[in-house]
Amino acid sequence: MSIEPHRFPGVFTITEDGRTLLATRSLVPGQSVYGERIVMTEEGHFRVWSLNRSKLAAAMQNGLNEMPIQPGSKVLYLGASSGTTVSHVSDIVGPQGVVYAVEFSPTIARGLIRLAASRSNIVPIIDDARHPARYAPIVSSQIDVTYQDIAQPDQARILHDNVSTFCSYGAWAMIAIKARSIDSTSDVNQIYSREISKLDGLGLEVIEKIDLEPFDRDHVFAVCRVREDIK
Repeated sequence: MSIEPHRFPGVFTITEDGRTLLATRSLVPGQSVYGERIVMTEEGHFRVWSLNRSKLAAAMQNGLNEMPIQPGSKVLYLGASSGTTVSHVSDIVGPQGVVYAVEFSPTIARGLIRLAASRSNIVPIIDDARHPARYAPIVSSQIDVTYQDIAQPDQARILHDNVSTFCSYGAWAMIAIKARSIDSTSDVNQIYSREISKLDGLGLEVIEKIDLEPFDRDHVFAVCRVREDIK
C-alpha cells in the first residue's frame, strides 16, 4: 500500500491491491465520521473518501480539473446535511481555513453539530440557504468558495444569492445540479443546458462540468467563477 499527495492540495491517493482510493488527512486523528475506513501511518491518519456518498469525491474521480477548495480556504457549504463531505472539506482547508456549513433541517443537522464540536474550523448554521442575509452576521470571513448541494428547482438562484452576499469578483462556486429535482420529465441534457445558462446569466461563469455517473444518477457537477457583472 502507498499513500501519495493528489494533484489537488490537501487530497491524497491510497494505492492498494491495484485500486486507487481518494483520501484526506484527518484533522482529528482516529475520528471516523460516517463509518469510513481510516488508514493510520506515521504521517497521519488518512480517511478514505467514499465516491458514493460525496459528489465532490465523485467529481474528482470522474476527472475534475479545477479544485478551488485548498488549505486555508474559506468555504460556504450550502446543504451540509450531517457533514459527510463537510468533514473532508474540513480536513482539506485545515486549521487556517473555515467551513461555514448551512443546513435547513434541525434533525439532520444534529450530526453536523456533533462533528463541529470536535472540529474548530466548522461553523454549523441551521437556517434556510434561500435567506443568506439571516446568517450573514455569522459568516465573518470573505468567502473563497461557495459549495452547493441542494436538490431544489431554484438551486441556481440560491447559489447566486449566497455568492452575491459573501463573495467578490474572482471567487469560486461549485454546484451539484440534480436534474430530476428541477424537472422530472425533460431530457437531462436539456435541463443541464438550461441550468448552465441560468448560472451564466446570473454572473457565474461555468468553467467546467462533470457528469457524476455511475456514482450519482442524473447529476452534473459544475465549477464556476464569479464574474464582475454578478448582480
